[in-house]
Amino acid sequence: DENLPVAIIGIGCRFPGGVNNPDQFWELLCLGKSVIREVPADRFDAGKLYNPVPAVPGKIMSRWGGFLDDIDKFDAACFGISPREAVRLDPQQRLLLKTAWEALEDGGQASENLNETDTGVFVGMWLNDYEARLFNATRQTDFYMTTGTGRYAASGRISNFFGFEGPSFTIDAACASSLVAVHLACQSLRSGECSMALAGGSNVILQPQITIAYSQSKMMAPDGHCKFGDAKADGYVRSEGAGVVL
Repeated sequence: DENLPVAIIGIGCRFPGGVNNPDQFWELLCLGKSVIREVPADRFDAGKLYNPVPAVPGKIMSRWGGFLDDIDKFDAACFGISPREAVRLDPQQRLLLKTAWEALEDGGQASENLNETDTGVFVGMWLNDYEARLFNATRQTDFYMTTGTGRYAASGRISNFFGFEGPSFTIDAACASSLVAVHLACQSLRSGECSMALAGGSNVILQPQITIAYSQSKMMAPDGHCKFGDAKADGYVRSEGAGVVL
């Protein structure tokens, strides 16, 4: 039934500005606070790449973005992941595991009761910056790198950990990936493929290539702020984050 109502019963999130739950996100929105900052040193050397003149080959025209704190922090043992595998696990997948767990908790769902249920997982992801970093170290390449960085594995990892048996896949629709994931989750619920679903996405910026490419097209806002619907609009700002709804 395409008109069947679908309810969001739980949310897990990680957004810039130290936002780690829906209440903190709502507070941030109510305050109208900007959490845009300069590119952290552990992402890439923005100072070396920066040039305020648009379209300079190999340069970025903005040093600003929305960035998460402590993306290297991860309780691997909680998810049954060995230290060796954890090192090769994309922060985007780590964030998805954490926010999926929190969405279930927020929705009052005990994970031990969901094993072998038809719960679906729909994940939106676009870039694989961590994969590019890892595969530069050719001599250290192993199987964990393929499962830890491949987008295909992100949804399956969640389903496998919780023991879900519903539909599970990762969608790449560029900037619309998470929205498409939510759309497909709703379709799956309405068709009866699953009775509950996790849907969302994650993004972490570890490489400068996309920012360089968009700077060539003058797509980046020099001041690091989107001005949607405003005559002063002059580009957009890249940002990190993860969000999952149940």
